[in-house]
Amino acid sequence: MKRFVMMLVVVVVVSLSLTGVVFAGDKGAIKTQVDEIVMAIDGGKMASDFTEAANRKPYYVYIMEMNGILLVHPSLVGQNLKEKAAPAYDAVVQATPGGTWVKYEWKGKEKNAYVRKTQSGMIVGSGY
Repeated sequence: MKRFVMMLVVVVVVSLSLTGVVFAGDKGAIKTQVDEIVMAIDGGKMASDFTEAANRKPYYVYIMEMNGILLVHPSLVGQNLKEKAAPAYDAVVQATPGGTWVKYEWKGKEKNAYVRKTQSGMIVGSGY
């Protein structure tokens, strides 16, 4: 019995360790994705050039004007995030030109998103 308990503890510890590594890798991929889109927009591309990014799996991208209007999103294009989900909007508008991670609740689940402002003030974000 002791042996079983010890094996169970080892499995749990290893699983938790691997989960941290996966999230760290995911965070890097999310940040890279957002940073590349911001640089492209700052270089002259339009938000509409990234509509396919709204369907990327597993981390879709959204692009929003400062007033809350979503320009790119899987299901809310043209809608105002400020009106739809004020707490999410309040978190996302904390975006900086250098990028930052924010937390908010969306449909009962905690979300973590990397958000970054373009030179024109749009916000590009993605997360988990």
